[in-house]
Amino acid sequence: MLKKFKGCMLGAAIGDALGMPHESGAPNLKKMKYGYRRAYKNHPNEALTPGQYTDDTQIMLLAGTLLADGKFNEERYAHSLRELCLRGALRFPDSTVGAFCESAEKENEPRKGVKSTTSGCLPIAVPFALAYPDKSEACERAVRACNVTHTHPAAHAAVSTLTTLLHHTLHETPDPIGRALAKAQVEDEILGGKIRNALVLEKEGMDTETALLKIGHDVSVFQTLPIAFFLISRYAHPPDLLTVSANTGGNSDTIALICGAYLGAAKGIDLLPEDLLESLEDRQRIELLGQRLYGICTRRMQ
Repeated sequence: MLKKFKGCMLGAAIGDALGMPHESGAPNLKKMKYGYRRAYKNHPNEALTPGQYTDDTQIMLLAGTLLADGKFNEERYAHSLRELCLRGALRFPDSTVGAFCESAEKENEPRKGVKSTTSGCLPIAVPFALAYPDKSEACERAVRACNVTHTHPAAHAAVSTLTTLLHHTLHETPDPIGRALAKAQVEDEILGGKIRNALVLEKEGMDTETALLKIGHDVSVFQTLPIAFFLISRYAHPPDLLTVSANTGGNSDTIALICGAYLGAAKGIDLLPEDLLESLEDRQRIELLGQRLYGICTRRMQ
């Protein structure tokens, strides 16, 4: 189980770093190459080097560290996120997270989030899925954290759905994808319908390039999460899942983060590509955080 906790955190960061140079671009499935790359000149991520992650992993690590330290609450998370923004350290932040930080800066105090469906809230699902052995509590706490930046019910539903997927995958519950779909359908009819449609397209054998056009790959949870479900259902071989998800373009960093987190939760650290692990920014820190969250989860189970 410890290997799966480490794998979930590391897989998420690997996916994010792989998707980093392709964020906001067009799909690159015909010319995709395995491994980390640098973003093109004048890209918002051009200052990052191959193997570095984006704001998605930064937010995941921020929330995860507060959880591991036993210091997480929504106020402290909001304050820490605001501080990261004000230092200019948050890398090409999600527009909703950026709006939250700007409003907090103007009034010199953290505020409630924005009624938005962007996917910048999804990375916080990862540490909550790891830290809480009770799925309902994990979902509830993750949604409360999401509400700091995103107040839209669909964003909350998406965080609950991803938390459910990772929880059941980590704990080896049968059919984690089906259980996550059921959660989405209960939480938000539109999101649930789009995930179900994506899974139907995958089952029917639609090629990935066409599926990208039909499902979409933009920053909305209504596209990011469904295409991630399509990909994790389609690709079982770790390098294939990581490479394809990273080359989807659009919201590729978040899409690949979701796929990497699922992959690590399902397969464990030992089946993540060693060359990608070795070149990943902050690999030891991320692995240690996964270990610490495992310890917290284990204590809560006792």
